[in-house]
Amino acid sequence: MPVITTKDGIEIFYKDQGSGQPIVFSHGWPLSADDWEAQLLFFLGKGFRVVAHDRRGHGRSTQTSEGHDMDHYADDLATLTEHLDLKDAIHVGHSTGGGEVVRYLARHGESRASKAALISAVPPLMVKTEANPGGLPKEVFDGFQAQIAANRAQFYHDVPAGPFYGYNRPGAKPSQGVIWNWWRQGMMGGSKAHSDGVVAFSQTDFTEDLKKITVPVLVMHSEDDQIVPYADAGPLSAKLLRNGTLKTYKGFPHGMPTTEAETVNADLLAFIKG
Repeated sequence: MPVITTKDGIEIFYKDQGSGQPIVFSHGWPLSADDWEAQLLFFLGKGFRVVAHDRRGHGRSTQTSEGHDMDHYADDLATLTEHLDLKDAIHVGHSTGGGEVVRYLARHGESRASKAALISAVPPLMVKTEANPGGLPKEVFDGFQAQIAANRAQFYHDVPAGPFYGYNRPGAKPSQGVIWNWWRQGMMGGSKAHSDGVVAFSQTDFTEDLKKITVPVLVMHSEDDQIVPYADAGPLSAKLLRNGTLKTYKGFPHGMPTTEAETVNADLLAFIKG
């Protein structure tokens, strides 16, 4: 398996296919690079080099008990881009991966990046605070951790079978393959990484990171996102970015790169070529 080793000895699995301008994909919690299959195949066919990695503790990367925070995630991504000597790269992050991309660009600079896209992403801040009254109560995320500890396998079925893909909406037609593929990816990762990851994606404040980014950024978010609620995420990120563009969708789920791949891919391609 292709892996890189980080400064603290963690092996990060990655996929690297094709040639041309690189697009680097950062996945959501608690998934893996496999969640980008619809994008990897599409952009590979359009002549791009596509790169996707498994975050530490996720998928095929080392199931370490340490370093499950946005700084480590960003540093791991920087190690990957340097190892592969990626230049003029477009960084695409979904959900937690959007936070990873934002922290990477703010922490490591934009010398290797040309554009970025944030899809259903967690920035600026998910948890409710005095400064962020529109966020979700901390108890919501405490509940996630409790369910991971109590019965992770059942929890990892219920999330994709319900709110993640909008399969709990009236008239929705659930795909059992999509549900079980989410479950498979989740169960490949480590429970400690996933529990700590809940804190990382919910309590990290990306406000100052967003302000530092100067490359063009497309912010893609659905008004019907049941995982990262729209009003406290996409529009706020777009305002904080110096060169941000907000693309709003009606009725798409949080996991729209999978269920609405045709639309998402077309919009990403238009942004990249624009």
